[in-house]
Amino acid sequence: MSAVPLEACPRERYHATQRRKAVRNKCAMEPAEIVQLLERIARRDESAFTTLYKAFSRKLYAYALRQLSDPANAEEVVSDTMHEVWVHPTRFRGESQFSTWLIGIARNKTLMRLRSGRAEPGKDDVDDYAEVLSSEEAGPFDLLAGRQREHHVRHCMERLSDEHRECVHLVFYEGMSLGEVAELQACPEGTVKTRMFHARQKLRNCLSLMLKAEGA
Repeated sequence: MSAVPLEACPRERYHATQRRKAVRNKCAMEPAEIVQLLERIARRDESAFTTLYKAFSRKLYAYALRQLSDPANAEEVVSDTMHEVWVHPTRFRGESQFSTWLIGIARNKTLMRLRSGRAEPGKDDVDDYAEVLSSEEAGPFDLLAGRQREHHVRHCMERLSDEHRECVHLVFYEGMSLGEVAELQACPEGTVKTRMFHARQKLRNCLSLMLKAEGA
């Protein structure tokens, strides 16, 4: 089967007034449409696979890139994940959202690459920043978002631990609920809440320091 180009649906805008939660993608598919595509893929319908690829590849790429900080490795995770769908489309049983199931596969592919030493994400944590500024200091995350200082946000995200970075990405950028993240990470929902609390605090402190350094 010929390679499918990495394409994406149009990006949705994010709104700080909605607590940085991603607006659902306008090109998101209805569950019934996804099931029909998977049934066609099971019959080796390449056009159905291409449609599914175009709808979800960017979501997978964003997740993998956030975890691996390497475009080439992220693209390979997308290819490996979608290949899994092509080979085993009937493994999706509708017990969760398709996007959650798909990211679960991507997560396993990402962990395999990390454990095999084929990828090396940024492992520095922002614990060094934790005591510099009060956790009650308000607003730098939203302030930077409002100013579209995405490079600062990305810098601080990369300095989170793997689990914290994954939680933030899934909740704020993928719009997943805490329960869905808990299912994906195979941990209690309370653990996800704790990880989100610490991740937000670390991001706030890191971003505050960057603003302070710029004299903002």
